[in-house]
Amino acid sequence: MILVTGATGHLGSAVISHLQKNISVDSFIALARSEEKAQSLKAKGIQVRIADFDDIASIEKAFEGIEKLLLISTIDHNRAEQQKAVVDEAKKAGIKHIAYTGVSLKDVNKSATKKLMESHFQTEGHIKKSGLSYTFLRNSLYTDVIPMHVGEHVFETGIFLPAGNGKLPYALRREMGEAAANVLLQDGHENKTYEIAGSELYSYTDVAKALSEISGKEVNYTNANLKEFTQKLKQNGVNEFMVSIIAGFSTDIKNHQYEIVTKDLEKLIGRKPKALAEALREVYNL
Repeated sequence: MILVTGATGHLGSAVISHLQKNISVDSFIALARSEEKAQSLKAKGIQVRIADFDDIASIEKAFEGIEKLLLISTIDHNRAEQQKAVVDEAKKAGIKHIAYTGVSLKDVNKSATKKLMESHFQTEGHIKKSGLSYTFLRNSLYTDVIPMHVGEHVFETGIFLPAGNGKLPYALRREMGEAAANVLLQDGHENKTYEIAGSELYSYTDVAKALSEISGKEVNYTNANLKEFTQKLKQNGVNEFMVSIIAGFSTDIKNHQYEIVTKDLEKLIGRKPKALAEALREVYNL
């Protein structure tokens, strides 16, 4: 039996969707935090178990009879502690294999988002220490997050980011979800680490060009000054946490932290990920 955590989130939903297309709904279970969040899954005939990572008793109950676990990383501030506890419970429950979704990053110790990202590698280390069979799925940034980074008025104002000429191997979240599902469905992925990323690197100049192509409007990229950029976000009412996150990601992009290209995603889904313009057309529904 397969269990998918974070099943009501964007990535988890993509994993569940692919599993549902390929195996019986009796072969996997979705984990949700509340009955309210679980309703949409139950309406599709999917088995759901309710548990909260901060409630060990609920995790213990949710893991009964599970053989494979997909641990989708949380966004909680204490996720390192949460996820270590989940791994410990997985071992106690006799789970045979755990797949974990982390991050594809060159050097977390030099990352502007180190406080956020280091928990991924701490979780990986704890999984290895546990002795469980594992697969690490290190996801790069989704094409789907581009609208958050460039702003909702990008077609009118262009892109204003302190990202320099750094590049990213963008891929769609649903493609990464499909890859994770295939790891659960197939044999041969034991004790392997995959860099889940697109097949090509794209700068924000490339993003601007692609947005121009799909919209018919001229979109330009301005390499912003970091201080000016953060001040502008605050003036626009963006809260401090999101300012630090967006600025941190932009700084890491500028410092080439995400420039990792492999064929791992392509191999796991059996085709090339969508090229940037085509993927953005899907994201923006154009």
